Amino acid sequence: MKYFKFLIAVCFLGMLFSCGGDDDICESGEGTPRMKVSFRSAESGKDTTVDTLYVSVDYGAGKVDLGKLANIDSRLIPLRVDDSPYTDVYFKTRYKGPESQVRVSYGTKSTYVSPGCGIKKYYENLSSELITPNPVLKLESGQNQIENEDKTNLYLVF
Repeated sequence: MKYFKFLIAVCFLGMLFSCGGDDDICESGEGTPRMKVSFRSAESGKDTTVDTLYVSVDYGAGKVDLGKLANIDSRLIPLRVDDSPYTDVYFKTRYKGPESQVRVSYGTKSTYVSPGCGIKKYYENLSSELITPNPVLKLESGQNQIENEDKTNLYLVF
């Protein structure tokens, strides 16, 4: 019985110390970065906040609603991770209001990160086209590559 307790204790300690480290979870921002969108006023041309913003994205199988945020100055939007050269993003400021369609075109490159995170995509040569102009009046370009989520890639002018 004494050896049985010792064996159980050794097995428990072995399991305790064999738990995985940081490779199990992609938690330190190592995943594919999202596009940062900020807002500007048409009258002043300065950065502004939007009282409500509804965002939807077409990931290839129809539009996916990303929800509503209130009183925001920027929004992070995930782009497609397949081999498509563009992503269609839809913006509206009222639930039943008009909707603007923006097509974001880009080139991608991939990098292996870790077993937990897998492959990380980087987006290069971003260009945007305003397909449906209401409520967004025009687009202004920011940084034309997405390597992290710090810098604004696209400005929407309301």
